[in-house]
Amino acid sequence: MNTITQERLLAEEVMRARHSVKHYDAEYQMPEQDLKDILELATLAPSSNNLQHWRFLVITDQAVKEKVLPIAYGQKQVVDSSAVVVVLGDLEAGSNVDAIYGPLLTSGAINQQTHDYLVGGVKSLYGNPDNAGVMRDEAIRNSSLASMQLMLAAKAKGYDTCPMMGFNWNQLKETLNIPDRYVPSMMITIGKAKTPARVSSRFTLEQVVTHNSF
Repeated sequence: MNTITQERLLAEEVMRARHSVKHYDAEYQMPEQDLKDILELATLAPSSNNLQHWRFLVITDQAVKEKVLPIAYGQKQVVDSSAVVVVLGDLEAGSNVDAIYGPLLTSGAINQQTHDYLVGGVKSLYGNPDNAGVMRDEAIRNSSLASMQLMLAAKAKGYDTCPMMGFNWNQLKETLNIPDRYVPSMMITIGKAKTPARVSSRFTLEQVVTHNSF
């Protein structure tokens, strides 16, 4: 079996094995390097104009988890998991455009014309206050891509996760001093499962796929 086939099998196995786990081994302590590796892999997700709209607020301190527990409506996975990652979308991702495209221009990866076209487009979008809704959509959409990548990376390293949208954003923002620049995408718990994930079902392709046009 060649390397490409092995990688394809591994990717498929990880995707089929990933399920949302809500009951974690509270005694398990996740090595810091494992968490760092997972987060690094998450940053390889694609993003519009490569603006990398995601920011990760990582909670490993048990006292902070206890503060977040009531904000997450008592969902116990928050305190039992090894880490809670609050995935944030950056409403001001366009401000990173020079830091992203400047080095590419300097290295010769893109020419001046391409640089000016890309930078100009981003600044035009983010410089117009009428585009606030678009920027919010972009922040959530692109940070969600990183969220899925994070969960798959965790599973590949032997950990389980649970994406959570059930929490009070305003309370979380106040409690953790989250700047107005960021909007919530989701909260993800990471750890070792204490009990297997609940069995779930999926629609068939016939139920979810439409070819060419409705």
